[in-house]
Amino acid sequence: MATRWTQWEPRRRAHRRHRLLRALLVLGLATVLAVLGLGAGAVWWGTDHYGDQVARIPDAFPSGPRPPGSTAHDGGTTFLLAGVDSRSERPTTGSAATARLWTYGAQRSDTLMLVRLSGDRRAVHVMSIPRDSWVPIPGHGSAKINAAFSWGGPPLMIQTVERLTGSRVDHFAVIDWNGFRALTDAVGSVTVTVHENSYDSARHRHWTAGTHVLHGADALAYVGQRHGLPRGDLDRIEHQQQFLRGLVGEIRGRVGLTDPLGTARMLDAITRTVSVDDRMSNGDLRDLVFGLRHLDAADAHFSTAPVAGSRTIGGQSALILDRERLRARWHAVEAG
Repeated sequence: MATRWTQWEPRRRAHRRHRLLRALLVLGLATVLAVLGLGAGAVWWGTDHYGDQVARIPDAFPSGPRPPGSTAHDGGTTFLLAGVDSRSERPTTGSAATARLWTYGAQRSDTLMLVRLSGDRRAVHVMSIPRDSWVPIPGHGSAKINAAFSWGGPPLMIQTVERLTGSRVDHFAVIDWNGFRALTDAVGSVTVTVHENSYDSARHRHWTAGTHVLHGADALAYVGQRHGLPRGDLDRIEHQQQFLRGLVGEIRGRVGLTDPLGTARMLDAITRTVSVDDRMSNGDLRDLVFGLRHLDAADAHFSTAPVAGSRTIGGQSALILDRERLRARWHAVEAG
């Protein structure tokens, strides 16, 4: 087994360094084990050992009628991945959390992605939903989609996305900015390339074109920038994707069969910062690991929810989604 992996692991590492791993970052335990290509026994032990450390979110899903589940389509699985901007100075996600994940009005979702793993685990589709998307929020009229988490936590966030897409969310995972910063600091730093000069008036921060080595606080400033970017929230999504690709590359550089202590430290950092719904069992994580082992970057497809235009509503700058195209596109993904 070791000889086989030695022969083609370098090529595997180069091919899978891209967006597939970025999209699955918040499912960090499964991702890291998958890219390591661990043997079946190690994966079985690892998902149980580290899976037990992953914080579970009780009652994450909405009650009442919901769209049909994955088995109604290709047997795949849909994840909703969220990064939340919490006002708490203490961690709210992961096993290291010392504050509540959700308190009314105290947190808003900041990064939102739908991830669909096909039933045969041969393809993954990712759709980013901009935080400024103006959508119906059940029981609250219409507002920016990030308000759903603020008003109702994970259940309302999931219900809002399900109503928007007409599709069922099978699992939910979340990380807050404290966790994001801690994960960045755990790898030391992340290198990004800034393509053009800009000024973030909200943070009074100049960004110059060129290569930047970002630590925790700088990383937050970079992925959180909205002001001074030509396309606002859409450019911000690109910043986040770019940074997370670099972050996962750093994680991959610090884990391996030849460095068990480094691997353990990174897995500990991930489990300290990520929370998942309590319906995601260790067995689900294990199935995910084995399924992901055969995926390559060529099997990953990425998009942003289609935007019809922008508008100022109640003094807020909002993005208007093309809901018909969004549903058609996501239903096509579900149909395989």
